[in-house]
Amino acid sequence: MEIRFEHSPKEVRGMTTDELRDAFLTNRLMQPDSVQLVYTHYDRVILGGACPVHQRIILETHPELRADFFLQRRELGIINVGGKGRVHADDIPYELNKLDCLYAGKGVKKIVFESEHADEPALFFLLSAPAHAVHPVQFLPKEKALPVTTGSAETSNARTIYKYIHAEGIRSCQLVMGLTILKPGSVWNTMPAHTHLRRMEAYFYFDVPEGQRVFHFMGQPQETRHLVVADCQGIVSPPWSIHSGCGTSNYSFIWGMAGENYTYTDMDLVNIPDIR
Repeated sequence: MEIRFEHSPKEVRGMTTDELRDAFLTNRLMQPDSVQLVYTHYDRVILGGACPVHQRIILETHPELRADFFLQRRELGIINVGGKGRVHADDIPYELNKLDCLYAGKGVKKIVFESEHADEPALFFLLSAPAHAVHPVQFLPKEKALPVTTGSAETSNARTIYKYIHAEGIRSCQLVMGLTILKPGSVWNTMPAHTHLRRMEAYFYFDVPEGQRVFHFMGQPQETRHLVVADCQGIVSPPWSIHSGCGTSNYSFIWGMAGENYTYTDMDLVNIPDIR
């Protein structure tokens, strides 16, 4: 498990490209038959990926957590972005097709991942935050995630948003989680941009075609920076930073939040002409 510390806007203002990437961009999170985790000190969120191919893999605890098991004091959101797979939560199996979601609450002692077929493995994106209360394990297929279509072809941001873990969906302590799929011909996400000082955010870009990239914009609205992101890479987005992206083709991404409040619509909008 990689540990990432916080950075202030003043530090980020002077960072080189490599320093920005080391601080806020993950390596490819989906590695065969392994669990890759990044612990960020922004709200102590952990983001990661589990890619079982030839064997089951277990979500182990780590010394830095000082916990007997991973979810002793945490909650976990899981979204599959690959082939059909299965997640066992305390020996109860849940079948996850592509874009299905599973929530595992505080106190679940064992999480195991497996794929249905090795030639088309499941790709499980993981997002975990500290938890103060127990919520039950809940499964939500993509079809029941109440999709919302927004944006337009004229502004190159026609997209469908699926909300999974939120106040009107799967209940949690502080996790909010869902995903966005851009339609062919659309490339912009989260524009106009916004910040929310009460919550950090994590992004995970997937279904980015071979040879294509997403330009993820971050930083204070008046002092922006960008990261060039490949398929299956994640972003740690500080609470003070915008988080928007533009791709060289259409793509999809998972978004997740944790922090001071639980309100999906709590955003401080930034007018496009004010961005620099």
